[in-house]
Amino acid sequence: MTTVRDGARALRRPARGLLAGVLMVAFLAPFYLMLRNALMDTRTLTSPEWSWWPSTMHWENFTSLFSDPMVNMGQALANSLLIAAITAPVSTLLASAAGFALARIPVPGRGVVLGLVLATLMIPGSATFVPTFVVVGSLGGINTLWGIIAPGLFNPFAVLLFRNFYLQFPREIEEAARLDGLGWLGIYRRIALPSSGAMLASLGALAFIDSWNAFLWPLVIGQDPTAWTAQIALSTFLTAQTVNLPGLFAGAVVTITPLVVMFLVAQRHIVEGIAHTGLKG
Repeated sequence: MTTVRDGARALRRPARGLLAGVLMVAFLAPFYLMLRNALMDTRTLTSPEWSWWPSTMHWENFTSLFSDPMVNMGQALANSLLIAAITAPVSTLLASAAGFALARIPVPGRGVVLGLVLATLMIPGSATFVPTFVVVGSLGGINTLWGIIAPGLFNPFAVLLFRNFYLQFPREIEEAARLDGLGWLGIYRRIALPSSGAMLASLGALAFIDSWNAFLWPLVIGQDPTAWTAQIALSTFLTAQTVNLPGLFAGAVVTITPLVVMFLVAQRHIVEGIAHTGLKG
């Protein structure tokens, strides 16, 4: 029996290694294709003959990306970075505070508020898009960065995750804090918030990625080129009038780099944060 188990374990190891290798190739293939295509010219890129790597690397595709007079890619990247840098921490802190209130503060109507938060998750975004646009437009948010930022500051899904997290918070610590004279705000600020570092990091990273990849709302609000985000600027390389495939792939490499860095930095926190919500598997 022991020999059979040892043999099964010996077979599992190379199988797991093979599976990990296949998954790694599948994960890295899109990045390889983007970089390969970004370093080609249009003729080589559209050629029917396949080449694994360009014989002549056209690094000027990246320099021309920032020298194009029609598209200010530098400003678009700065806009995306500013929007994501504001949206991620603010929306995460608001969700954390709301989740703590729904989980720990016994106030009348708490169940009704929780039901309203759940209801917002059931309403499709297409149903609220036009009313949101009307409200933001009436407040003068067209062609402004705050008009792009404001609707994304409330994340009901993050509120529910934080609520589940704070429901598991030990009541003994909470009672000890109240004996020391802390109110609900003090308990949240001094005890609950510092203990939710993994959740803050994981949901903040996901909020940053979601804000960076947003396309439709910034496209509608940021009609002026000065308010374009990186995704909007990237879409101008492939239109009905112009097709600039090398520029498109070079822009894709540039715009995806911050997301890759964000994922590599926050990967461990994302896994820990999801595990703490009880959403394992």
